[in-house]
Amino acid sequence: MEMEPAKIANQMISFQKNLFENAFGAMSMVQDQTEKMVNTFWTQFPWVPEEGKKAITDSVKMYREARDNFKKSVDDGFAKMEEMFNRK
Repeated sequence: MEMEPAKIANQMISFQKNLFENAFGAMSMVQDQTEKMVNTFWTQFPWVPEEGKKAITDSVKMYREARDNFKKSVDDGFAKMEEMFNRK
């Protein structure tokens, strides 16, 4: 009976983790497709200056890094929560 709250907490964490993974995957897919669409669009126009292309490339790199950092932070948080409830 003593382990029941920990089991419930682990199930809740697992549910939230799966929910986040699915939502994050969908968001990433939309962002990646948007990036491909924008790249296709602006590379077909020779009048786009190199500074503009560099700004777009830098922005894409920045949001990818931010997205990766966000994912890592959330994953670390879930790992800490799981560790906290799995202590014996």
